[in-house]
Amino acid sequence: MKRILLIATGGTIASKPTGEGLAPGIDSRELLECVPEAADIGVITAEQLFNLDSSEVYARHWLAMAAHIEERYDDYDGFVITHGTDTMAYTAAALSYLIQYSPKPIVITGSQKSIYARDTDARRNLLDALRYAADDGAHGVTVVFDGKAIIGTRARKMRTRSYNAFSSIDYPELAVIREDRVIPYIESPKPASPVFYRNMDSRVFVLRLVPGQDGAIFDALAERYRGVVLEGFGMGGIPMYEDGRLLQALQRFTRAGRTLVMTTQVPHEGSDLGVYQVGVRALNALEAIEAHTMTIEAIVTKLMWALAQADDSARVRRLFCRPVAKDLL
Repeated sequence: MKRILLIATGGTIASKPTGEGLAPGIDSRELLECVPEAADIGVITAEQLFNLDSSEVYARHWLAMAAHIEERYDDYDGFVITHGTDTMAYTAAALSYLIQYSPKPIVITGSQKSIYARDTDARRNLLDALRYAADDGAHGVTVVFDGKAIIGTRARKMRTRSYNAFSSIDYPELAVIREDRVIPYIESPKPASPVFYRNMDSRVFVLRLVPGQDGAIFDALAERYRGVVLEGFGMGGIPMYEDGRLLQALQRFTRAGRTLVMTTQVPHEGSDLGVYQVGVRALNALEAIEAHTMTIEAIVTKLMWALAQADDSARVRRLFCRPVAKDLL
């Protein structure tokens, strides 16, 4: 039987009621006891890494998860991380960059209701994740939720309450899990061996452009951040306005050695700055990276990863523009 490591990190799936609302209070052992059917899937070991609401999770926790898996990688055939849904897509993307080319599955799951509740999606999601982690064809980082397996760089939370909370953005689901079976939609050869990374630079800021945006904010951002992700309008267009000050501010930002990634505010189909004049002029004037169909979660975490590997903006660009786990198509 497959050996699976269950790593609990908190989230709604492990929450109990408190006087101030739900908060993580169920440990990894209790989670596993709630799904006795898991004994038929494999030999499962449960460990508690931390017990947090996922809104509290950020780069140092992603690094801790990756390090925990690296330490135990040779001892298990697959890994399941239970996690809150609020930042699950960020964690899935971050782990996709911190653990590349993994021939073993690293599965992230959670739930919209606690496993402590009577009517909940938690038991099904946990069992589905364990089944996917034990599947012979599974590899790499995935989110398993509501019977779907989504590649880690393409997952996004789209609903705050419904059980079908996560979608695969601009890429098909890898598989579905139905009636205890994993049914693959996309099969790919397993990589030979993983590559682990141990650093991220969290000095990344996301700015959503609004009509009439004052470019002076980029001068302030350049003092504190090495990278900015700019969510433009439509296909990613950057307006010039009457005085051109927004473009001039962006030029100062990139000429200062900072990295600018340009994307769109629209959830699906990505950016294409080469279509409209407002995009072409920006591309010609700026040393910027275009993110195309990448999710914002993938953009942010990949930029954090790339900035940690390189000191100069040219190498950051090369690293960012190298496709990883279907993030750039």
